[in-house]
Amino acid sequence: MNSVLIAIILIPILEIYLFIKIGSQIGAFTTIFLILTTAIIGVVYARYEGLNTLRSGFSQLLKNKSPAYEIISGAAIAFASILLIIPGFATDIVGFLLIFPVTRKLILGKFSVKIKDRTNTTKPYIDGEFEDIDTDDDKKL
Repeated sequence: MNSVLIAIILIPILEIYLFIKIGSQIGAFTTIFLILTTAIIGVVYARYEGLNTLRSGFSQLLKNKSPAYEIISGAAIAFASILLIIPGFATDIVGFLLIFPVTRKLILGKFSVKIKDRTNTTKPYIDGEFEDIDTDDDKKL
C-alpha cells in the first residue's frame, strides 16, 4: 500500500484513540479547551516564526547567499501551522516540533545541506570575452 494512504487512515485512528484516552483522564471540556488552546497558540507562534524566517531569508539574499534553509524552514512552518490547526494531539506534537527553531533545525538540517550543495555550483566570477573598440571608427560615422 501507498504510505500516504496508510497515513491518511492511521492518523485519524491515532487521534481518536488519543481523544478517548486523554478525554477520559482530564474530561471532555478540558480536552476541547486544550485542543483550541494549542491551535491558537500554534498559529500565533507560527506567524511569529514565519516572519523571523522571512527576515532571515532577506538577510541571506542581501549577503548574496542562498536562502536554502530559510525556504525549507518556511515550508516546514506552513506545514506545522496546518498540523496545529487540525484538531488532535499527535498532529499538535509534530506541529510544535516543526515550529520551534531548535527541533526544526535538527529535523531539516540535512535537507538544506543537500539543496545548498546543488545551488552553490556557480563560479564566483563571470567568464567572458572582450574586444577593444577603436575610437577612430566612431569618428567615421
